[in-house]
Amino acid sequence: MEQLTLLILGAGWTSTFLIPLLQSSSIPFAATTTSGRTVSGAPTIPFKFDPANTPEDELRTAISSLPAAKYVLITFPLTGNGPSKTLIELYNATHQSHSSAASQQARFIQLGSSGIWGAGRTIAAADKEKIEKELAEKRGGDPWVTRHSPINESNPRAIAENELLSLGGCVLNLSGLWGGERQPINWIPRVAATKEAVRGKTSLHLIHGEDIARAVVKIVTAEDGKWENGGGKGERWMLTDGFVYDWWAMLAGWAEDPAGEGKVREQGVWVRELMEEEDVRALPREMEKLGRCYDSREFWRVWGLVPIKILGGL
Repeated sequence: MEQLTLLILGAGWTSTFLIPLLQSSSIPFAATTTSGRTVSGAPTIPFKFDPANTPEDELRTAISSLPAAKYVLITFPLTGNGPSKTLIELYNATHQSHSSAASQQARFIQLGSSGIWGAGRTIAAADKEKIEKELAEKRGGDPWVTRHSPINESNPRAIAENELLSLGGCVLNLSGLWGGERQPINWIPRVAATKEAVRGKTSLHLIHGEDIARAVVKIVTAEDGKWENGGGKGERWMLTDGFVYDWWAMLAGWAEDPAGEGKVREQGVWVRELMEEEDVRALPREMEKLGRCYDSREFWRVWGLVPIKILGGL
């Protein structure tokens, strides 16, 4: 069987942008889902990676049945030590003989979250504050964060990503995902339900699904030397659209209540009250007041791309 360019493990939301681009670019690919459902018109292979609850022989059989590909994109999160190593070693052990170049092993790309440069959203408030403070101190108080900045090493996803990097893989840490059904304006009821919640909202970083797809395609179609020499192998990249959005500015911009002409969302009122209370003269606020501010210029420069989807077309 001919080797594919890309195997997508876990064809979810990102693949609704990636698969159409692969198809229009005539790039040979295959994708998996847990159910084998069709994604963006493409059939997928039923596959579930659960090494903690799957006997080794069954896991090996399942992985060996996957098609051979030059690149393997992992879209689902791996956590802790072990899963990255298991997946990479079993895939390469069962597919090396099918490769057009027997000595060349598959190149693995993991999609991760930019939350590893902070405390994350799933821990207690007290622990979150402590971790954020420690990371800020390691940066010397600088609000700007790059791909080289200290990460939260205790984050289970970061642990798995570090393992993958040590094995020659590449990690793309994505900021807030948007596009299609994911629209930031629809997040208001969840993230800004009270005035106190709005008070605590600082920076927001975004990346559109189309730009993620363009980034992946650029990597898997680049010349081999790019991967080997500072582009992919062992590299962690931060992906944002290059903007640092101020939540207050966004909520102020969305102040009009869609329920009725001339009505104002309560979040818009709260922002104006908070501007008075905290002596914020205009929006957006200064970077120093927005907490973490991501600088993702390096990825776009190294890979020769420009993000094309900016929220609101700013």
